[in-house]
Amino acid sequence: MTWLLLAEAGVPEGGLFDLDATLPLMAVQVVLLTFLLNALFFRPVGKVVEDREGFISTSRADAKQKLAQVERLEADLAEQLKGARQAVQSVIVDAEQEVDGLYREALAQAEAEANRTKEESRRGIEAERESARAQLKGKVDQLSTTIIDRLLAA
Repeated sequence: MTWLLLAEAGVPEGGLFDLDATLPLMAVQVVLLTFLLNALFFRPVGKVVEDREGFISTSRADAKQKLAQVERLEADLAEQLKGARQAVQSVIVDAEQEVDGLYREALAQAEAEANRTKEESRRGIEAERESARAQLKGKVDQLSTTIIDRLLAA
C-alpha cells in the first residue's frame, strides 16, 4: 500500500492535457490499429464491395443486352407472324376461289345433266305419244272398218 501512496505522490497534478509517455503510446496504438483494420477488414470488405459492384454492373449490362435481344426477337416474330397471316389469308382466298370454281363447274354439269335428262324424257314422252297416236289411229281405223263392215252387213 505504501507503493501506491508513493506512486500517487510522485505524479504532479496536470492540466487539461498531460504530455507524458501515454500520448505517443496511444498514437502508436491508433496507427497500428488503423493499419491492422485496414489490412484485415477494410481492404477485404472493400474488395467484396467492388466485386459486388462489378457483378451488378455486368449483370445490368447483360440484362440490357438480353432485353435488346428479346425485343429484336419479338419484332422478328411479329414480322414472321404477320407474314404467316398474310400467307394463310392468301391460301384461304385461293382455296375459296378454287371451291367456287369447282362449285360452278359442278353446278354447270348438274344443270347440263338435268337438261339432257329432261330433253331425253321429253323425247321419250313425245315418242310414246306418237306411238300411242299411231296405235290409236290404227285401232280407230280397224274399229271404223269393223263398224262399217257390220253396218253394211246388217
